[in-house]
Amino acid sequence: MSRQNGFTLVEVLVALAITALALGAGLKAAGALTDNAQRLGDVTAAHWCADNALTGLRLAQQFPGTGDADFACSQLGRDYRGTLRTTTTPNPNFRRVDAVVQDGQGQVLVTLSTVLGRY
Repeated sequence: MSRQNGFTLVEVLVALAITALALGAGLKAAGALTDNAQRLGDVTAAHWCADNALTGLRLAQQFPGTGDADFACSQLGRDYRGTLRTTTTPNPNFRRVDAVVQDGQGQVLVTLSTVLGRY
């Protein structure tokens, strides 16, 4: 009597199902990493835009008035739009300035704040 060695069809199908699940999970994780890397690049570039706008206010050496002012910025080949919101503080010699940068769809990417004094 000869005995045949090997796997049954059911065992092969179970192994294929396990492999398919593992590959699907790996693809989903790789997609999430790609999305996170894209988001990090957008937030970093938006932070540079906000920092540049606030630095421009400091270099102007003028006491800013209250209100909103729009600005545009281009970093890493992408265009961003932002708003400088200037508000009063309890001390009249200082103003709080918030630079809010948004992407093309209007989603806020970063908000950077500073306090400017009277020069």
